[in-house]
Amino acid sequence: MTENSRRKRFTKVATNRVQKIIDYLNLLQNCSNRRNYEYDEDDVNHMFEEISKALKDAKAVYANELSKGNGKSGFTFNK
Repeated sequence: MTENSRRKRFTKVATNRVQKIIDYLNLLQNCSNRRNYEYDEDDVNHMFEEISKALKDAKAVYANELSKGNGKSGFTFNK
């Protein structure tokens, strides 16, 4: 598979997946209507802590892949 086709595949798949995440976040906003739902500050904090954790974990996977560089890594003690 050529680098160009891998790039095209990434942009297509990633674009769709990011849009789905944005769409679901917009749906989550609908739950903020206090006339239809009951929640407190702890509930909101818990939801967004979990979302933040998942986002941080996903970003760490990308950072780890980017730090690999060209695939040639020298010796290191990972702590």
